[in-house]
Amino acid sequence: MGEAFTGDRASMSRRGQVLEYFTIVWNVLEGLVAVIAGMVAGSISLVGFGIDSFIEVTSGAALLWRMSVDADAERRERNERIALRIVGLCFLGLAAFVAYEALGDLIRQKAPQHSIPGIVLACVSLVVMPLLSRAKRTVGNALGSAAMHADARQTDFCVYLSAILLSGLLLNALFGLWWADPVAGLLMTLIILREGLEGIRGKACSHCS
Repeated sequence: MGEAFTGDRASMSRRGQVLEYFTIVWNVLEGLVAVIAGMVAGSISLVGFGIDSFIEVTSGAALLWRMSVDADAERRERNERIALRIVGLCFLGLAAFVAYEALGDLIRQKAPQHSIPGIVLACVSLVVMPLLSRAKRTVGNALGSAAMHADARQTDFCVYLSAILLSGLLLNALFGLWWADPVAGLLMTLIILREGLEGIRGKACSHCS
């Protein structure tokens, strides 16, 4: 029974590593496309979305490091706490950046320019990210990993930011509502900040032991 449990845990740990490798590769590509498209279109929202993707690469790397020692209970617990704090710092960095960009857009009253690549990217992200988040939660539950759950929440934020980006681009393009994206970004900042503070304090999620 113990051997079966150990085998299942090792299998879930390997699955977690695969998910984090995918997260890193996806976010690097997503970030490059968003930043390039944003620079071409002069869109601060798109550039910000791309930088958010690069921030999430740090989170994925932290989780890979945590998964690398899952078989060692003592090192696992230590790396769990450190990884959870690293993910928390990523949240705080993301909150600061979103707030900065949103306030800048409101002050300058500068709307994102029309960008077909940006709209397509946001739509694809809205499909891929929920599936990735669900898979991470499955692994997090199996391993009792608060850090994996925190990373899943950060993937959720990518979904929200994709929806904000898409809404801002479409509302501006269709109705000229330049302020829609920065206002939504400021509302999201409050939620992101809370999650970041919880990660820094090392608080485990309610689904983890």
